[in-house]
Amino acid sequence: MKSGWAFGPLALAVAGAGAPLGCSHATGNASSPQYLDRDAMLDPQTCQQCHANHYRDWSGSMHAYASDDPIFLAMNARGQRETNGALGTFCVKCHAPMAVHEGATTDGLNLATLPQKLKGVTCFFCHSIESVDGAHNAAVTLSDDQVMRGEYSDPLANTAHASTYSVLHDRDRVDSAGLCGGCHDIVAPPGAAIERTFAEWQSSVFSHVHGGDTCGQCHMAQSTGQIPIAQYPGASPRYYHAHDFPAVDVALAPGFPDAAGEQKAIQDFLGTTLQTALCVTQQGGVRVLVDNVAAGHFWPSGSAQDRRAWAEVVAYQGANVIYQSGVVPDGTPVVSVQNDPDLWLLRDCMFDAQSHQVNMFWQAASTEGNELPVQVTFDPTDPRFYQTHVYQRFPRALNAVLPQMPDKVTMRIRLQPVGLDVLNDLVASKDLDPAVAKSMPIFDVVPLLTWTAQAATLTYDEDGVPVACVSTSNFNVAADKTLATDHMKCTP
Repeated sequence: MKSGWAFGPLALAVAGAGAPLGCSHATGNASSPQYLDRDAMLDPQTCQQCHANHYRDWSGSMHAYASDDPIFLAMNARGQRETNGALGTFCVKCHAPMAVHEGATTDGLNLATLPQKLKGVTCFFCHSIESVDGAHNAAVTLSDDQVMRGEYSDPLANTAHASTYSVLHDRDRVDSAGLCGGCHDIVAPPGAAIERTFAEWQSSVFSHVHGGDTCGQCHMAQSTGQIPIAQYPGASPRYYHAHDFPAVDVALAPGFPDAAGEQKAIQDFLGTTLQTALCVTQQGGVRVLVDNVAAGHFWPSGSAQDRRAWAEVVAYQGANVIYQSGVVPDGTPVVSVQNDPDLWLLRDCMFDAQSHQVNMFWQAASTEGNELPVQVTFDPTDPRFYQTHVYQRFPRALNAVLPQMPDKVTMRIRLQPVGLDVLNDLVASKDLDPAVAKSMPIFDVVPLLTWTAQAATLTYDEDGVPVACVSTSNFNVAADKTLATDHMKCTP
């Protein structure tokens, strides 16, 4: 009997390499192997014995952390309370799929009492997925045969588990994106598509050109050379694919393995995502140009209703600040900044069935977003090629200029994985420890870029007016550009 259930992206225990006798208690011979029993296979620590590198990566990842994340626990607790339990397994199907599958929880409220092997997105769960049956909300089927699925067509016979090739687990096959899509595309109970990362990828050029670029190719870095990826006699060298899956979200619970290292990995990963330029017109208007060049989806993506991404722009004349937008004091939610009509904030907003803005996903019937679009073609002769070249005006009004001509302007693009306003709301409802809110970092996705007239060597014309730019990337400032969109219905 097979079982349909939730899934999360790849974990570890790569099929094709297994546990030697020195790593496990399995016994048997080549003709009749006696593999590890199912209870042992459920535990990622069992996998660690022969897949030490994979376990090291995974144990510091958001997949391992998924059931222990205090923000998830707070949102689930509040959602269960405010829906009188109707939320059910909606959250926990992706955050602790094996706990749901094993019947150990029906709502995630008892996760603290469960064994760790049933928590998080585990090795056994990911590598047992046999089929993907839908595009969102954990629509996958788990096999009951205890055969570990992976990317290798020539799996190594071993005494830990049977192994087989799976196109869903092969990061170089476009089908593998569907495996990740199950839990990275979410439709809320009232109907809002609150996470659309998979759908965004499907609409992009990355889903089909040259065989496609997959989730795993971006979020599972490949080793430069081949190494034995399992500590098992006879294991041949193969390319190793990291299992820490850096993206946006961060581990904030005390004592989580290598939290600082994972934050650095996230910062490094985000730093490759955008190309930017900072420009000033001859009359003194500021232009921020941004191109989503590396994300295979919109930016920011995922739980975009909780993300807070914005541009900070500061103009100087001498030592005096003559203009600023997006300057957020430490500990202040960006949505609380006053007297900043030019704030360029990228996020989703959610609305109920009566089109009233709501703050929590279990209330959301629709969404509205202004994220940076994804690339849909690599053909520069196609007008859509430049739709990702987005620019914003500072000041915002048409033909508006700064009060004085600046001699220096600085800009950076900032991102908070979960906004302080969201966290403070959970603190106010007594579902979240205030210390968690205080520890949420802000990433500078684009570090400080400084414009001066002397440094501005890139130029283009805007309605016949010269514009001078600086850029730290290969940004073609003269190419076609699209004016950034603002929310029409969203309020801070």
